[in-house]
Amino acid sequence: MKFKIKVQKNERAILFKDKTFVSILAPGEYRFFDVFRKYSAQIFDMDNVRFQHACAESLRRHEADVVAENFHLIDVADQAIVLRYENQSLVEILAPGSRKMFWKFGAEQSFETIDISKDFAVADKLMSYLGQPSLRGKEIFGLQNILSVQVPESHLGLLKVDGKLHAVLTPGKTAYWRFNRDISVDLVDTRLQALEVSGQEILTSDKVNLRVNLNANWQFDDVQLAYSRLAKPADHIYRELQFALRAAVGTRTLDELLENKQIIDNVVNQHLHEKLQGFGVRVLSVGVKDIVLPGDMKLLLAQVVEAEKAAQANVIRRREETNATRSMLNTARVMENNPTALRLKELETLEKIAERIDKISVIGGLDQVLNGLVKLKV
Repeated sequence: MKFKIKVQKNERAILFKDKTFVSILAPGEYRFFDVFRKYSAQIFDMDNVRFQHACAESLRRHEADVVAENFHLIDVADQAIVLRYENQSLVEILAPGSRKMFWKFGAEQSFETIDISKDFAVADKLMSYLGQPSLRGKEIFGLQNILSVQVPESHLGLLKVDGKLHAVLTPGKTAYWRFNRDISVDLVDTRLQALEVSGQEILTSDKVNLRVNLNANWQFDDVQLAYSRLAKPADHIYRELQFALRAAVGTRTLDELLENKQIIDNVVNQHLHEKLQGFGVRVLSVGVKDIVLPGDMKLLLAQVVEAEKAAQANVIRRREETNATRSMLNTARVMENNPTALRLKELETLEKIAERIDKISVIGGLDQVLNGLVKLKV
């Protein structure tokens, strides 16, 4: 016959009759005569001061005095956010357009409104305790609405707002409110970067199919200019390297390329210098890694090289034979008119023979040796 309810010190209760709001009950014990069981109540723990109930909007409209006495009313503008603090510690970020009610009992609360209509960067002071939410003693609701960006050393960040480049971020940590706009950041490595163009099969002007591998080193000159004109700068440089390589190889014969491999580097460098002007990027060096010939062409080229080397060896051999013959002829002319020179030549010949003989027996004196009467015993 009676409806009883007990409200603890850290609680509040809302009393309903026929599902209609009656009053908010402070801590204590309550009894109501309820023959037809029309009374009901819902108890709220003040450790959680968020008021989330189906009757919230009805209370706002019809019980203004009761609401003002028991609740904080927070209506967030479309171009603003509200930071809610409990005991001077941030606990919640309220999004634009939010309509919230918070119990005035329990933790001490305060609210801070921030206009994000123009400046959507998170203040450095706020960043200092938003950076490591997992290390805080209390969770912060609404952190998913902040874009946190950390740009490493030797990098730049391209901040895009609603698809347009808004700013270039230097190394460091920043954060931005996501509300009312689409925000993204692309990290760009500003260091020297290598690019390899491999396996390019190109026909020379004399119809020889070559496979060429090329290496290039490139770097940004102006990141903002590069990304304002090119969607993907690295891909653009790769395509220009391909075009330059085909222009260098396709307009020359195999012999020209083999005689001067540097010609490819020069042509590619010149092409890139012309084509990349005004795009904020530059190629610092280009080099042909290798030129791969077809199997049958390798065999033919080896035969050509072998024939050339054999011809060169034959020329050298003939030249040396001619020089030797000329020297012998000059020696013979000297000895013909000079008996002393002839005798010295004979002694030189004898000395060379004696170097290879273990024992020599001479009969008849030295004159016999010089006249051919020499008996040699090995």
